[in-house]
Amino acid sequence: MESYEDTATLEWWANRSTCPGRLRVRIVVRSAGDNWRCEATLESPLAAEDRESFGLLIQLDPHFTLRFDDESTLLVDVVEEGVEGRLSLTAAEADTAESAGTRHVPHQ
Repeated sequence: MESYEDTATLEWWANRSTCPGRLRVRIVVRSAGDNWRCEATLESPLAAEDRESFGLLIQLDPHFTLRFDDESTLLVDVVEEGVEGRLSLTAAEADTAESAGTRHVPHQ
């Protein structure tokens, strides 16, 4: 099993020019063959109001853009784990992401 650790930013885009949610995370990716699992931990704890806003974004649409420090991106599904600040990320399938060309791709 191979692993990769780094920091990245989770972004929730409303449209090509509006990003109401942006959080820095520490990610750990573990792979075994063609399968991989990614766990993320928030770099900073969220205030109660920010936790509520983040939860609302996940409820609206769990698809986030995971932006790495080299500016590469990956569309992911975000699931909150039972422990506060811990997230599980999986690659979002293009056909399940509504309008991936507009909502999930930031303006360049």
